[in-house]
Amino acid sequence: MAFSASGKGNKLIDVEIKGVNESLTKNIEAHLGPLPTSKALRRAFIFNAESKIREAMESRGYYRSQIETELTKGIWQFQINVEPGKATIITNIDIHIDGEMSNDPDYLQWRSELKLKAGQQLNHGTYEDIKSSLAALAIDNGYFDAAYTKSEILVNRGSNTARITLNLESGKRYIFGDISFTGQTLNDNVLQKLIPFQTGTLYSSHWLSKFNKELSTTGYFSSIKVLPQLHHSTNHKIPLKVELANKDRNIVELGLGADIGTSSERDIDPRVRVAWEMPQINKYGHSQRTIVEWSPERPKFLTTYKIPLTHPINDQLQLQLGLQQDKYGVTQDFDPNNQRFETKNKLEATQYLLGIGRQQQFKNDWILNYSIQATRSKYTQENITYNPKFILLNIALTRAVKDMVNPLDPQFGFRQSYRVEQASTALGSSINLTRLQAQFKWIFTPWDRHRFVSRLDLGLNIAKSADLPEIAPSLRYFAGGDQSIRGYGYQELGPFIDYTDSTGRHRQVVGGRYLAVGSAEYQYYVTPSWRLATFVDAGNALDTSQLKPIVSAGSGLHWISPIGPIRLDLATGLNHTNTVPRSWRIHLTMGAEL
Repeated sequence: MAFSASGKGNKLIDVEIKGVNESLTKNIEAHLGPLPTSKALRRAFIFNAESKIREAMESRGYYRSQIETELTKGIWQFQINVEPGKATIITNIDIHIDGEMSNDPDYLQWRSELKLKAGQQLNHGTYEDIKSSLAALAIDNGYFDAAYTKSEILVNRGSNTARITLNLESGKRYIFGDISFTGQTLNDNVLQKLIPFQTGTLYSSHWLSKFNKELSTTGYFSSIKVLPQLHHSTNHKIPLKVELANKDRNIVELGLGADIGTSSERDIDPRVRVAWEMPQINKYGHSQRTIVEWSPERPKFLTTYKIPLTHPINDQLQLQLGLQQDKYGVTQDFDPNNQRFETKNKLEATQYLLGIGRQQQFKNDWILNYSIQATRSKYTQENITYNPKFILLNIALTRAVKDMVNPLDPQFGFRQSYRVEQASTALGSSINLTRLQAQFKWIFTPWDRHRFVSRLDLGLNIAKSADLPEIAPSLRYFAGGDQSIRGYGYQELGPFIDYTDSTGRHRQVVGGRYLAVGSAEYQYYVTPSWRLATFVDAGNALDTSQLKPIVSAGSGLHWISPIGPIRLDLATGLNHTNTVPRSWRIHLTMGAEL
């Protein structure tokens, strides 16, 4: 391998290294350092070259290397020939701990997973990594007085062997002492519930990381510093100082999106989303989040007020108030001239919501929600205006597990969600209704760059056939859209009815009792920040147990931005239904997939 340096238009030196592989060559180059930029530096470079090359070879276990250098002046060609010789082999590794750390489970696991073994070639870099790793483990586990009493490599050049010795005096393990907080306005009782350990617990950086995560997850703070006060420790008890800074009292977020394409309505469906959040309203940790969404299809207002109960994160009382206008399916009129149905509108519904519920998160990552929601809807179907009310008893279980290396774009993950809702005339609802729903999503990356994503959504409504028109559209099942079957418009797929009035014949997609929608997607990472995708979506909403799936296929370009993936997908519907022709749509979505 050759490389050269020049200065002020004149070549200073050409260096060529021969006789060793690429890995050793790069190591030699690293030890030689940067090439000279002046004649004076060139002389020093040539003078020190052999000793630095020998250091490079010995660092990799070659203690009997033969090094020859040849310099051709005038053209300043510096040739280095290296014969590595026989490699030095490790014959013995002696790692000994004096003190409490000798029986520490984390140390025993570290020792069992140690990759350096007798019989391997000596590498000083690996030795230094192990030495640093053991010292770091001691600090992470609270052995702040730990120090090496002996750390050496004994090399026998005659036999090309080496012995490694690491003796560490760990001393006594420290424990957590008192915790003080500064820079916050929360009630001390709320903060104490966020501490995942007790005074007197054995010190561990794991507990500090968990403490940091708890504080961050609350959403109260813009800055968090958990600082062990080692210089204030007494009797091996180390106090913690927690420096906090509250987030702004009011935070406003703006989101934009669009659904573009051809389907039952040939248009662009823009979406604007404004979120107003008050992370901390009072010293008890109350918070609120209000979301206002506007689009021609589905404007929405929803405010949620949260009150911590037994824990600020894992146990919350939630109060909700909302208003939503939405459009479902398609409404068509029969054109006698063309002898076909033409899309004119959609089934429009307005819903008012008032709810109260409790959300609990358990140590096994399951989240339990149970609530009571009062809703009132207004819509027109078959020229009849309905105004049903529902008192919904709701219970839901959700669990999401994913790798935390990159939570916004995980390589592996599984999300499952189950929900049961019950409405009864005995509690004031217009009809009796039972709703069952299940949702699943898998993310799997079996090989580098190759990622698979699949999802399955299932739903079932149990009600009398005569009561079906009084089920609010928001409680029925529709398909279509970027979270359902791409290539078709938002909620435009599902069972339809035909009816005739004084103005003629009409057809209306009104939604179904059942839902079964699935998707399979393959993603290929061109770079760590860009990936290509291809997918197939299938399924439908239906009123019978026989599924006739609607299928779409497409591809996309995804950018893994600092705030999560931004996905631009182009999908084409493969089915022509009685209400929707084959269509294509562009879907722009943003956010983590789990």
